[in-house]
Amino acid sequence: MNPAQTLRKSLAVVTSDIVHGFMEITHNSFALVGLAVMFFGLTISLQPNLRQAGELQLMEWLQDHQDTFSSLVTGTATDRVTAMSPKDLPKPQAAVTQWLSRKYNIAPEPMAALVAESFAAGTKAKIDPLLILAVMAVESGFNPIAQSPMGAQGLMQVMPQVHSDKYTRFGGKLAAFDALSNVRVGVKVLQECIARAGSPEAGLRLYVGAGNLEDDGGYAGKVLAEQTRLQAAFGGNPVPLAAPVAQSKPEVMKSDSPAPGGALGGGQREL
Repeated sequence: MNPAQTLRKSLAVVTSDIVHGFMEITHNSFALVGLAVMFFGLTISLQPNLRQAGELQLMEWLQDHQDTFSSLVTGTATDRVTAMSPKDLPKPQAAVTQWLSRKYNIAPEPMAALVAESFAAGTKAKIDPLLILAVMAVESGFNPIAQSPMGAQGLMQVMPQVHSDKYTRFGGKLAAFDALSNVRVGVKVLQECIARAGSPEAGLRLYVGAGNLEDDGGYAGKVLAEQTRLQAAFGGNPVPLAAPVAQSKPEVMKSDSPAPGGALGGGQREL
């Protein structure tokens, strides 16, 4: 067998292995398969002995970016709708869904998806899912396309220019308006704030950018009060529908590091 035939055979084998492994993770991202095949084809044409190491690295990379690839899967409009039946939730979560749906005038199906995502993300981040929902309630009133005057966006009002790195795995800054992507990024920010501050209440002050301020405008208290109401609903207790939570919070910045002037946002809120 001449060198050209050997190279073609090697490329065919590697291509088959890559496609098989890649499709197990993403099923439909054919464009990315093509890029992976091209990359490995060029590599192997120069260094055939890199095949095994390269395959292992590719699979590790694909595993790390599974969320990104999943977001690229195409389908019908119904497949892409962020909604589910509350009946598919555990009874306590369904109760929370119905209460939030009535209070914030949100259809129960998309609210059910947000509740389910909050419980999944909260469990992973070791944060009370009801606290996550309370943050959404105070930040945006569950409006996934909300934007503050300072440019904070989405359900959890995260500044995309401040946390652009966190949106990379979901496709970029426009993912701020995708409900589940926004929740996942917001939970990551909240998790970091709580870890840095040492408690949920102090973490909330840091989240809103008031970690070094004497007054957070009542933000943490509003979130914790909503969390308490959600805990009651979760426990099956009757909870009156209070007026929608006001969004009168100090204009300060959510950031991963202190801004000049000692406060996270120097007194200017950019969530």
